[in-house]
Amino acid sequence: MTRRIGFCCQWFHHDRTLKKKQLEEIERPMNTRSTTVRWLNEHKDEAEAKLDFVFKHNIQGIKNLILKVSTLPKSRRMCRISSPILPVATQADWRYYWDKPEIIKYCEKHFAEAGDLARLHDVKISFHPGQFTVLASETPDIVDRSIDEFEYHVNMARWMGFGKSFQDGCKINVHISGRQGPEGIIKALPRLSPEARNLITIENDEMGWGLESSLELEKHCALVLDIHHHWIRDEEYIQADDDRVKMVIDSWRGVRPTIHYSYSRDEWLNQSSRIDESNRHTTLHSIPDLLETGGKKQKLRAHSDYYPNQDANDWALTFLDEFDIQCEAKAKNLASEQLYNRAVETKKVNEVDVF
Repeated sequence: MTRRIGFCCQWFHHDRTLKKKQLEEIERPMNTRSTTVRWLNEHKDEAEAKLDFVFKHNIQGIKNLILKVSTLPKSRRMCRISSPILPVATQADWRYYWDKPEIIKYCEKHFAEAGDLARLHDVKISFHPGQFTVLASETPDIVDRSIDEFEYHVNMARWMGFGKSFQDGCKINVHISGRQGPEGIIKALPRLSPEARNLITIENDEMGWGLESSLELEKHCALVLDIHHHWIRDEEYIQADDDRVKMVIDSWRGVRPTIHYSYSRDEWLNQSSRIDESNRHTTLHSIPDLLETGGKKQKLRAHSDYYPNQDANDWALTFLDEFDIQCEAKAKNLASEQLYNRAVETKKVNEVDVF
């Protein structure tokens, strides 16, 4: 089975020395455009034309991104799709637009083509609804809106041909979030569509509900282990052979699971007096030591642009035997390429996976 190292949402051109306009011309076909509720409300006469232009560009962008990723080695054919493909799709005032038969027909056709491309080229994709998707909130209205937001992502996956069976190629990932915790997720699950229940994954948080809480859901849905979140919250470098990691694997019911990997930004690591230029990127830093000498968890949770610490990279790559790795670094595909090159160098990616 192919071991994969993927990235999130945007494609960055390799030559960052090009002018901004040149980069935009190269990158724009793969990346999303957007608009806002405020702009649409202030430009009623132009609003539908704007929505039409933006969403058609974005769906084509998914196809272009999948085709771009399909040119990479097999072990790099994995990406997260950006959420705002269909702007304001969950806004009540604009629901009428997305309910138009011609709009639905267009979406069905072109999302289906994107899904076919993903399967044809063996590109593993995913979605990640944002922080306001709080399925475990104690406020019923927030849960209702969160379900709407989650099902919006499910609709895109459904049009692409996913969700027919458990984790059949497109996970839709959320944090537990909300004061009800795992109990709230369990209560929300029956309200989701069958496709949603097939595709949902639950991720441990870095400040709130951690891995132990996620494991309460292992019989209900697939779990995503974020090893950086766990390092921040529980102050340990969890090991690939940990019994809790085995429980995460089991939650995927035979499907190859995914972990998330990110690294703290240098400017926040620098706050610790125990870190200097000689050891910043060559050691596995201790959270207690960082906190004792000036570091702040709220800052350390922020994602770096790249992966400069090879010790941390080698630790992350120990999970590659059993997990695919979704890179959550700010440099997107450039950072995932960096981790991939390290995997090749350390022989964590087999030659059969490279070509």
